[in-house]
Amino acid sequence: MGLLEQRVALVTGAGGGIGRGVARSFGNEGAAVIIAEINESTGRQVEQEIREMGGRSLFVKTDVTSKASIEAAVRSAVEQFGSLDILVNNAFVPTPNVLLEEKTDEMLEQTLTTSLWATWWAMRAAFVPMRERRWGRIVNFYSIDTETGAWLHGDYNTAKAGIVGLTRSAASEWGRFNITVNAIAPTAMGATFFELAAKNPEFAERSAAARPLGRSGDPEQDIGPAAVFFASEMSRFVTGETLHVDGGLHLPGYNSRPAGIKPREY
Repeated sequence: MGLLEQRVALVTGAGGGIGRGVARSFGNEGAAVIIAEINESTGRQVEQEIREMGGRSLFVKTDVTSKASIEAAVRSAVEQFGSLDILVNNAFVPTPNVLLEEKTDEMLEQTLTTSLWATWWAMRAAFVPMRERRWGRIVNFYSIDTETGAWLHGDYNTAKAGIVGLTRSAASEWGRFNITVNAIAPTAMGATFFELAAKNPEFAERSAAARPLGRSGDPEQDIGPAAVFFASEMSRFVTGETLHVDGGLHLPGYNSRPAGIKPREY
């Protein structure tokens, strides 16, 4: 039996990158996986991949900017598979990489909606079936960018800081229902990684060299197992935790200052 046998999981943004890696890892461990993804093409592809592996999976078109859409995805999990045991909040919609003083209110609103608000909505919707079963696992995603104050990510850093606060609050309050809530701070070769690598041939090598382990992470092989740990009975006594799964990048950190930005401009 797999570590997640008889469990039902919902993964937002599971159509690619880290979300896909987590969804495939869950399927490999026996979970029925709801692919909560807005892109029907990639979402159905992952659904099919898990089925071909012998797992159970269902694509549910989900727009994380919509509370109603997120709640509908949770209902689909319960209606199709009888419960919802595991929630992974992975999806978000990025904004342009510009300096903080150039970030607009609309950019911040978009990031807060697709990251913090979406996580809030999904957690509160998933809480109902988890409370009824007196068992639940919630995995949120944090970022090393917030810790380093990464340049050009002011809105993203703000939202991810909120994710940690929400994770800890829910862990503190929902433990009485046997619901654990933890966060992962990952780095992996997802869509953004390959986009940057395509623009700069040296990016992949520099990225790997910055990590004590000397390589970049794989969404399924490196991030997936950490999510499985938090989603399974192995982590039954762990809650409110934030785990770096980044090849050790959080140890040295990194300098994200763009070239051409003067140290002093006054």
